[in-house]
Amino acid sequence: MRVFVTGASGWIGSAVVPELLAAGHQVVGLARSDESAARIVAAGAEPHAGSLDDLESLRAGAEAADAVVHLGFKHDFSDMPGAWATERAVVQTFLDTLEGSDRPFLLASGTAGLAPGSVVTERTPSLAVGPGSPRGGAENLALDYATRGVRSVALRFAPTVHGEGDHGFVATLAGVAREKGVAGYVGDGANLWPAVHRRDAARLVALALDSAPAGTVVHAIGEEGVPARAIAEALGRGLDLPAASIAPDDVDGHFGWIGRFFALEIPSSSALTRELLGWEPREAGLLADIEAGFYTGA
Repeated sequence: MRVFVTGASGWIGSAVVPELLAAGHQVVGLARSDESAARIVAAGAEPHAGSLDDLESLRAGAEAADAVVHLGFKHDFSDMPGAWATERAVVQTFLDTLEGSDRPFLLASGTAGLAPGSVVTERTPSLAVGPGSPRGGAENLALDYATRGVRSVALRFAPTVHGEGDHGFVATLAGVAREKGVAGYVGDGANLWPAVHRRDAARLVALALDSAPAGTVVHAIGEEGVPARAIAEALGRGLDLPAASIAPDDVDGHFGWIGRFFALEIPSSSALTRELLGWEPREAGLLADIEAGFYTGA
């Protein structure tokens, strides 16, 4: 298949592209800059000039493709409503283009916040509905098109997609620890945080593209829940800093914006995904990657 990929040069997308190529697909990656285009070419794919704000470029990319894998997102925490509105417009554009064709449309989503305090499964519905909801309600919008001639699949990623070179959640926690002189966790640190290795997640995307039925939700979850205290202690060992409990009332002051997320109890399962697609994570776990020094420079 000719597969149009947004976010092709990003953290997850740059791992997905080689998996798709290895599976025999032709990959076209959205490139918003010359630098992004160069990375896409170096990976063996074809660049397509455009951006998430250029809906006509997205429409053209989808019209020329046999499948669309939408991994791009505006991670602008200063304007999340704007990021959600962009996501809604992008997904609607893709769905309008693909409607009635039975072509696959895979979009990135997540498990965080779906059912705090209980284990999130592939059957846990997203309550984000409508343009003003988180991520523009894009997951539900896409799944609605499963009965309208689109093989839509929601790719729910763990909030931490880890590996060497990761600059996301755990890297931010490491930065806070360096600044504060302590690797903190909230309360007793027993809350669980799911994770998946970047390469395992990429393999799942390729499997889902090939065989996930229309209307499917799949979970890129390698570890159902790593205790927050264990994450902090591993960072502390790598940074030669003590690990310590941060009182819930002091979370914002200590961690900043990331504190409210690090305090969540959000275990997530991928049992149904493994059964459906035969996917089994095989890369190192989150704590092993921290111990390897990928976040601490050890």
